[in-house]
Amino acid sequence: MVDTMDRKTKVNIDHLKTESRNPKTLNLDTMTTMELIRIMNEEDQNVINTIKEALPQIEKSIRLVIEALDQKGRLIYMGAGTSGRLGILDAVECVPTFSTTNEVTGIIAGGDKAFVRAVEGAEDSEELAASDLEAIKIGEEDVVVAIAASGRTPYAIGALKYAKKCNSKCISISCNKGAKLSEYADEAIEVDAGPEILTGSTRLKAGTCQKIILNMISTAAMVGIGKVYGNLMVDMKATNLKLIERAKRIVMESTGCDLGTAAKTLEETEVSIKEAIVMILTGVDQVEAKKRLADNKGFIRKCI
Repeated sequence: MVDTMDRKTKVNIDHLKTESRNPKTLNLDTMTTMELIRIMNEEDQNVINTIKEALPQIEKSIRLVIEALDQKGRLIYMGAGTSGRLGILDAVECVPTFSTTNEVTGIIAGGDKAFVRAVEGAEDSEELAASDLEAIKIGEEDVVVAIAASGRTPYAIGALKYAKKCNSKCISISCNKGAKLSEYADEAIEVDAGPEILTGSTRLKAGTCQKIILNMISTAAMVGIGKVYGNLMVDMKATNLKLIERAKRIVMESTGCDLGTAAKTLEETEVSIKEAIVMILTGVDQVEAKKRLADNKGFIRKCI
């Protein structure tokens, strides 16, 4: 394993806001718990403001994702450490919420084992990112989102460099302005919530920024490809008793039907919420409901 104190290439992080000291917390170790969490709460307000400034870039990025998914491509998150874990978290939550399969994927530097235990040096390899993307055979129909709080992580940069070679669309998410990572992106999202209360601990405000942005990207993209009706999760995968009851409620709220009708129709469709809604609202049978959904790319409104 490479000794991080002995690297040939020196890294200058002095200019990064995410590495600077927060003047409000220079005496963090002498604060009472209430003083600490009050300042932490105040500092977290910066997250909302900085994300608001980046909404135009986030919106453009979401358009790229919708275009990719419409072409049967994939949304691929790439990152190291906290950034990689947040990408995986967003990706795996899309499975039960929107019944995705491999449309949304998260990859972390160092592989799956790095999700629970850091893999030393993995974030410093551009080549590792390239090999990770090569392994899943990315192409021009895919979009790669590289996430790095510093905006200079070699693994994230390597991901976009390789994605460019494969003609994939590239999006970057950084928590510093003028990020190196942005140079390799078709759409660059840069946010600056200021220095952390604990210097350099980017799992805090920077991590919160990243999580919120990923929430926006995946949720808005899924709305954009027809996986939502009103504000209801009509493509939800009902995999347990609680979710089966939620499915019944979604059908009832979408159609105004009673519980018995919702339960009966869901049983007929093997718990396809979309098919059940179309059947109830239009009076068609399951075969026709399935056809209408296929013809209209899953958008319920277009089916009725």
